[in-house]
Amino acid sequence: MLAAGFALVLGMPHLAMAAEKPAVAPLAVYISVDMEGIAGVVTADQLLPQGFEYERARHFMTNEVLAAVRAAKAAGATKILVADSHGNGESLLIDEFPRDVHIIRSWPRHGAMMAGLDSSFNAAIMIGYHASASSAAGVRAHTISSATFTRIALNGHDVSEGEIGAAQAGAMGVPVVFVSGDNVATAELRDRIGNIVTVETKKALSFHSAETLTPAESAARIEAGVRSALTRLGEFKPYTVTAPVTLEMSYKNYAAAEIFSYLPGMERVGSRTVKTVARNIGEAVDIIMVAESYQPDVNP
Repeated sequence: MLAAGFALVLGMPHLAMAAEKPAVAPLAVYISVDMEGIAGVVTADQLLPQGFEYERARHFMTNEVLAAVRAAKAAGATKILVADSHGNGESLLIDEFPRDVHIIRSWPRHGAMMAGLDSSFNAAIMIGYHASASSAAGVRAHTISSATFTRIALNGHDVSEGEIGAAQAGAMGVPVVFVSGDNVATAELRDRIGNIVTVETKKALSFHSAETLTPAESAARIEAGVRSALTRLGEFKPYTVTAPVTLEMSYKNYAAAEIFSYLPGMERVGSRTVKTVARNIGEAVDIIMVAESYQPDVNP
């Protein structure tokens, strides 16, 4: 019997190898994309639909995201979700994407710039991000809305959109592994959330000026950077903020702070600043979205 059993194993080596080979876990990648950090983008001429270069900037933006998608697929991603998170949420040219990629468009939506993200994802990627409203430099530096807020803070610390998104991802156990944007934005996020791969698409010269890479070069660097990040997933840790979350919002408009201070749990702590305590980062983001949607010029 021993000899027969030994011969059986020798006769079917492929079965033995199959039993020993570990299963490969599926790779799910989430991509959030803004436009201010895209190569070549510096003013409203590129950022708004009425701008003379907006349609070209949509191509620049789409190609940078497609570069990240190619890298994710090369790393073995079987699930890719892209959140179009600039302006009206309809900037990406979705007909240029592979058929198996899903795209989130328009507003309002729970989760804001990270809508659709959940714990099933292995990694989050941010394309075209910019510096915070509290930054003294950075192309088009703002947080959530340049027309509405002069500052947003979580637990007493001024934050960028990237840090808010990283905290949302971290609450679900998902690490941000890659960020692209200008040199100020990428440095700001490395300082706050630590070990991430970054690509500088341009060097900020002022709020409306930059020394930029060409769109082709930027896309090439993003593809290489994302591929590198996804081969090193074990090196990245989720970024979290302590809950409950103290949220402060400083407005450009005096009236907005006054009106929001009337809400239960919302305290006015300055002429243009209100503060509240959210149960978690998700609730804090929903409050920010409501506050951003209020238009004091229409409803003073």
